[in-house]
Amino acid sequence: MKVVAFARTLQGTGASRRLRKAGQTPGIIYGGTAAPELIALDGNALYHSLKKEAFHGSILDLEIDGKAQKVLLRDFQMHAYKQLVLHADFQRVDASQPIHTKVTLHFVNAEISPAVKLSSAVVSHVLNELEVSCLPGQLPEFINVDLSKLEAGASIHVSDLQLPEGVTALTHGQNLTVATASVPPGAAAAETAAE
Repeated sequence: MKVVAFARTLQGTGASRRLRKAGQTPGIIYGGTAAPELIALDGNALYHSLKKEAFHGSILDLEIDGKAQKVLLRDFQMHAYKQLVLHADFQRVDASQPIHTKVTLHFVNAEISPAVKLSSAVVSHVLNELEVSCLPGQLPEFINVDLSKLEAGASIHVSDLQLPEGVTALTHGQNLTVATASVPPGAAAAETAAE
């Protein structure tokens, strides 16, 4: 995805407030060997880009004054109630250096799992994103969590996930739970009464 930004020289609360009134969002690019750069982005375009999942989990081409660089969205601040992005942070990416970032999990096939079909279990998502390490070129937009074999009372852990090639989960030595299937107490009672 491509993002167009403009270099800015003025910084501080007053300068940022004037930028926002003009429809722009202040931001910064940091990381790599170059010094941090202050930038301004089109506020409306950035607001709509942030609604796309791919914008959060992809390497972006950030263009400043005709020069493009590879970056990753690291943080952003939203206004409490207005449709306004207050600030955005981007990190430069080196194609030869591994990056650490969070990737969204997509849960698929819950409706055909034995837990749901046979036991009327409720599938709970314990994690919604997973911290991973990989080279920038191997960064997945999302990771699928296949629930098709999930039994009632069972769980899916990080070790059960099929990670794309070159992607390593950063779980700090723990096999974290990703999803669980539990039968609600009311359903179990109704089943016993029926028997």
